[in-house]
Amino acid sequence: MLELLLLAAFGFYAYKSSDVREEELSEIPRRIGDKLGKLWDIAHQGMRENRFLRAEKALLTILRIDERNAAAYNRLGILYAKQKEYKDAIDCFEIASSIEATPSSLHNLGLIYFETENYEKAAIAFEQALKLEDGLATRHIAYAKVQEKLGNHKLMIQELIRAAELEPSQESYTLLLKAYEGFDMAAQADVIREKLQRLNRSSTPRPKRVLRPRRVVV
Repeated sequence: MLELLLLAAFGFYAYKSSDVREEELSEIPRRIGDKLGKLWDIAHQGMRENRFLRAEKALLTILRIDERNAAAYNRLGILYAKQKEYKDAIDCFEIASSIEATPSSLHNLGLIYFETENYEKAAIAFEQALKLEDGLATRHIAYAKVQEKLGNHKLMIQELIRAAELEPSQESYTLLLKAYEGFDMAAQADVIREKLQRLNRSSTPRPKRVLRPRRVVV
């Protein structure tokens, strides 16, 4: 009888222990998530305040916990680029792109290649980014600048035209105007110059009309 009671007690203890263990295990993902959230806050705050070492430590800790975190590699690449540590920045952007090829990581990689005058690789990175997302004028402008460096002026103009179509802004029109003027495309330059003038007129705030008090005859 005593043996049966002991077996029952041990069985109950093992059952309760397994429940506690399962509860503890279920807490682990939540604890990791909380820790990652705090580390991201530290990283973002550090970058905003130019406390690069603090931000770097937070991002590296994130990567120790989650070594395939493409967002952390991308942010770390931006951090290194700000400090002109271009080799480390390229490594981070390349790893981020290999884990998860996003338009942002590929575009950032292209920008660093452009900065280091590796225009062929910059063009490839920008092309890949545009295949994933071609609706932003900034991506077309960056690709146009690379094509200018490579001497592909026709493609450069095409990309600037596309950028102006997507975002008819002073920047996009000015870049396109300079390109037309640089290649003696006078008729096209005149059209863009007129559009730029209209844009400037529409963006210039009109002076407020001063309303005089109405005279009341008593």
